[in-house]
Parts: sequence; C-alpha cells; structure tokens
Amino acid sequence: MRCPFCGHDDSQVKDSRPTDDGAAIRRRRQCEGCAARFTTFERIQLRELVVLKSEDKKEPFERDKLLRSIEIATRKRPIEPVRIEKLVSGIQRQLETSGDGEVSSKRIGELVMEGLKGLDSVAYIRFASVYRDFSEAKDFEEFAGNVGEMAGKP
Repeated sequence: MRCPFCGHDDSQVKDSRPTDDGAAIRRRRQCEGCAARFTTFERIQLRELVVLKSEDKKEPFERDKLLRSIEIATRKRPIEPVRIEKLVSGIQRQLETSGDGEVSSKRIGELVMEGLKGLDSVAYIRFASVYRDFSEAKDFEEFAGNVGEMAGKP
C-alpha cells in the first residue's frame, strides 16, 4: 500500500479489525519509509459495476460518491454513521447481486430514495429535491405533503 504522505510503496499493518457494520476491515498501517501512520479500509467487491448515465455516458461505480450523496442528504440529522454505512453497503450489495454489470443512475437514485424513506423523512426530502430536480417551492410542498401522509398511515 502506497503511503499517502511520502509515496513510499511499502507499509506494515499494525492493527486490523472489522468496521462497526461488519462490511469492511479497518487496517491501521505504518509507512516503512517515513513512519507515518494511516488507515485503510478493505471491502468485498463482488463485481465491477458500470453506471449508465444520461446521454449514453458510462462511468465506473464509485461507492464513495454514493456515500457522499447520502451524507449530504443526512447532514445535521440525528442519524448514526453506522446506519448510513449499512444503507450504502446494502445498496452496493443489491447492485452487485442484481446479475448485471451495468446499472442506470436512475436505479441507484431509486434505491437511495427507498433507503432514505425508511431512515429519515427530512433526508428523504432533501435527496428527492435534487434527484427529482425540484425547481419551485411548491414542488417541495407537494412532495413533503405526500411524505407526511405516508408517515401518518398505519
């Protein structure tokens, strides 16, 4: 593993342990060149995924990009980071086990919406505002009203 500080090619693993959600292994490493310490995460990847974007563009699936978008939607909400990690891992696992190496960005957005709906209604509305491209205040009002009605149903 290349050192992020000095670029040296070798590092020594000092400690390994599973993450809180059990979906990755956290490794504490020390550079053999400059002795700096850093952390890496090792995750299972079942297959390489390609995201089909609009206008027939394709790009590799990036777990970190998915995590960032969910973190933006959940910012300043009382949600434990382990629940966000579980959501991201669950979405990634669904995509990897779907049987297809290509997935549309629309499908990813739908999975995020589905996950956030059960996690936090404010985060759900925040994500929907970007995903569904709300352009006016009434768009928020209508969507929030529907979310409120769904929450009130038994």
